[in-house]
Amino acid sequence: MLTPDLNSYLLISVLLFAIGLAGVLIRRNTLVVFMCLELMLVAATLALVAFSRFNGTMDGNVFVFFILTVAAAEVAVGLAIIVALFRRRMTIQVDELNTLKN
Repeated sequence: MLTPDLNSYLLISVLLFAIGLAGVLIRRNTLVVFMCLELMLVAATLALVAFSRFNGTMDGNVFVFFILTVAAAEVAVGLAIIVALFRRRMTIQVDELNTLKN
């Protein structure tokens, strides 16, 4: 059985981050952009866990718990903002939300 090394974990992390970054830059739907931001956060978390595992310490795992806590709060606030924008403007397209006025 092959055991994955650090490079394979980092390659997956970089691929996830690149997919998330491409989604943020290309997509116009606010929900999809938000999901791509979360994908980028998961990629960073995966890299932390990989470094922690191959370094032999638990420091990365402790940071992951803090990241997951912040991500849960981010999801709650972000979805509340998206719902408020949709109720106010009746759209969630990024290019149509270009002003802060009513």
